[in-house]
Amino acid sequence: MMSKQRTAVSPTREENYPEWYQQVIKVADLAEHSPVRGCMVIKPWGYSLWENIKLALDKEFKKKGVQNAYFPLFIPLSYLEKEAAHVKGFAKECAVVTHHRLEEKDGKLVPAGELEEPLVVRPTSETIIGEMYSKWIESYRDLPLKLNQWCNIVRWEMRTRLFLRTTEILWQEGHTAHETKEEALDLTKQMLDVYVDITENHLAIPVIKGRKTEAEKFPGADETFTFEAMMQDGKALQMGTSHFLGQNFAKASDITFMPREGNLEHVWTTSWGVTTRLIGAIIMAHSDDNGLVLPPRVASSHIVIIPFVNKEETKEKVYNYCKELKKELEELTYFKKEVEVIFDDRDQRAGEKAWYWIKKGIPIRIEVGPKEIDDGSVSLFKRTDGPKDRIKLSKEEILRTVPDLLDNIQTTIFKRAKEYRDKRMVKLDTKEEFYEYFSKKDCGFALAHYSAEESVEEKIQQDLNVTVRCIPLDLPKEEGVCPFTGAPSKQRVVFAKSY
Repeated sequence: MMSKQRTAVSPTREENYPEWYQQVIKVADLAEHSPVRGCMVIKPWGYSLWENIKLALDKEFKKKGVQNAYFPLFIPLSYLEKEAAHVKGFAKECAVVTHHRLEEKDGKLVPAGELEEPLVVRPTSETIIGEMYSKWIESYRDLPLKLNQWCNIVRWEMRTRLFLRTTEILWQEGHTAHETKEEALDLTKQMLDVYVDITENHLAIPVIKGRKTEAEKFPGADETFTFEAMMQDGKALQMGTSHFLGQNFAKASDITFMPREGNLEHVWTTSWGVTTRLIGAIIMAHSDDNGLVLPPRVASSHIVIIPFVNKEETKEKVYNYCKELKKELEELTYFKKEVEVIFDDRDQRAGEKAWYWIKKGIPIRIEVGPKEIDDGSVSLFKRTDGPKDRIKLSKEEILRTVPDLLDNIQTTIFKRAKEYRDKRMVKLDTKEEFYEYFSKKDCGFALAHYSAEESVEEKIQQDLNVTVRCIPLDLPKEEGVCPFTGAPSKQRVVFAKSY
């Protein structure tokens, strides 16, 4: 009987996927639960991932003429009441401030000074931004107005999970106002494409972009566009959304403008956002049973150099070599950024250091000892290979090939994720096939016809915990028959279990 292969993370993905996810976060030192229920502390290795994602997104936003701004954390309750569908969608998740000071009573601090109007801690900012837009926009000359803010939001989630669903969330939210419906809808789709580009080309996660059904769209939106990815347990993760709000919020906030001809009109608005959930997606889409696997284009760092020193008399020689190599590597660029290199000179055994960095997912590990220096070569390890799969290279070869090696790792990570998704995506044509498929443990994405009846969605969710993830935008149109109602269907939609 073969002995079970030892892994750095326990349990493995196969044994217990949800717990494996939590353990990867722990061993990679990305984040941990805070003393405040449902909130997390993002540690430096995890926060640097968010910073790199922010940089990539912000650059693309600005290419679209979007400027950054900041709006208040607190929103008057009356603002949310202006848009009925919106408040209905968020009412159960809102945190509310009702007092403005604390007083001591019987040795304890108690709230005092009740507010005249309760303040909602920002769950999203359409209403407060709408109020400001109504003051700033007077004429068609003030349009389009395109703003984004990087901030936190609060949604009082019942079941939380690090990065995926927390009470406090870091995100960006873009809000734009336009002269015409066509211009607003076009911008909504442009921002969706920005998200898809960053997700696939930076995060190395393949996605399906599409439109949400009426039941799944954002409260108060005319249309919601989404991009969905498959995690390694076959479940879908909604990576982000872009909403065409029509004139709903403009009417609620009275955002009007004087057009080129005629009388006052309401503007057409959009909103769009992604969160630190993208870090959760990186973990679940790419990592393995030895820990985190990071795409080089957003990695917290690219390379770690680990010195192997067995004798004190060789330490200075090895350390000097490592420092010089670090300096030369940092002069290289990868994907228009400087290569980031860590020299791990901590007082620990080299083998322990190696596993430390494997678990943290650093793309390239370089090991240097006195023998390697004498031989004129060092050992290089790619995180996408096995922990002991060594590549022997001279210093000159490393300096010449590092950008290509990083790109190879990026490509390999994306290819693996896409192959996994495509392997677990099926077409289903009957209700019996559908129910049988989603009753199995190893289900994934199902492409099936659907006649757009909300009662069908509710029934499927009750029976199987499966939802329509999106109506795909890029998959071929194929008319057919809905297997649940027998009614005509214009195209297949994506069904899946989800986070």
